[in-house]
Amino acid sequence: MSDQYLVRIEGKNTDIAVEETQSILDAALRANEWLPHSCTQGTCGTCKLKVLRGEVNHRQTPEYTLTVEERAEGLALGCMATPRSDLTVEPLGNVSDDGVPRHPLRDYEGTVVVLDDIAANTRRLVIELDTPMQFNAGQYAELIVPEHAGARQYSMANPPTETRRLEFHIKLTAGGLSTDGWIFRSMTLGERVSLRGPLGQFNLVAKQDEPAILIGGGTGLAPLKSIVQHALVEDLVPELFLYHGGRRREDLYDVEFFRDLEHRHPHFHYRPVLSEEQWEGATGLVTDVVVSDFPSCKGMSAFLCGPPAMVDAAVKALKRRRMAPRLIFREEFAITPATSTAPAVL
Repeated sequence: MSDQYLVRIEGKNTDIAVEETQSILDAALRANEWLPHSCTQGTCGTCKLKVLRGEVNHRQTPEYTLTVEERAEGLALGCMATPRSDLTVEPLGNVSDDGVPRHPLRDYEGTVVVLDDIAANTRRLVIELDTPMQFNAGQYAELIVPEHAGARQYSMANPPTETRRLEFHIKLTAGGLSTDGWIFRSMTLGERVSLRGPLGQFNLVAKQDEPAILIGGGTGLAPLKSIVQHALVEDLVPELFLYHGGRRREDLYDVEFFRDLEHRHPHFHYRPVLSEEQWEGATGLVTDVVVSDFPSCKGMSAFLCGPPAMVDAAVKALKRRRMAPRLIFREEFAITPATSTAPAVL
């Protein structure tokens, strides 16, 4: 049995019990105490907090995310730090009530019911859960890799009304612990899997007045598919523009699904884009196509998901088109080396 400590979040009146091997973030989310977070693997710094009392173990916290100077000042990453004593911590990010539903982090078991190749080196994985998972459109879960301490992150592509069947879009990564070593190698229909969720603060849950541009690169389409379905059913956005970028036609998937949505919902527009192949559709970098389509993005919002380079380029392009930075929401897909046990998208 490991030791257990009490962690108090500054400004809250409750103490959270945290195992000595458990991250502060994991314990807080399981207690339904919201802390800002994004990657949960120590790479983004969203979950930085100030240790006001007590001592933490930083474990494998990367120095590029939390410098030696920051550690000396008492800063820590909630997703990495574990307690060495009772603690009082103060999140650096905003923890005020923004009206977004909060769903506690839980462990789940399920069965693989769909495992299909849908694009080049890309699979659709559907897991039927034993118990339902409540989540917000845009959030992700962590799949636990069998016979390994590691977990890997994948966004739900299904709408949040589907709480028992979770859909994931997974791209093969050479040497990837989860993909090359499991999902594309040995995973089979009927296999039992373990996962935990929901996680992340990338979401669309409330009605908004601004039209929205959604830009996905590769399997960055997954959370956007969830957001699109949820927004259309709940009538959350006056007009939706979905852009999906790939290199070649073999990289595109769910084209007919989105074409059908476009046909049934006149205020939804779907535009796939290829960067390395000429075809009847849009060609070039997906961000350049967006810039070409919109002389101004003032009064609009954006939801971006994909590789960091694509997300960064999209943010810059939208700002050039006068979109307010506060209305640009992003989720970057990170890649972790095969030897790492930190969760990532692989």
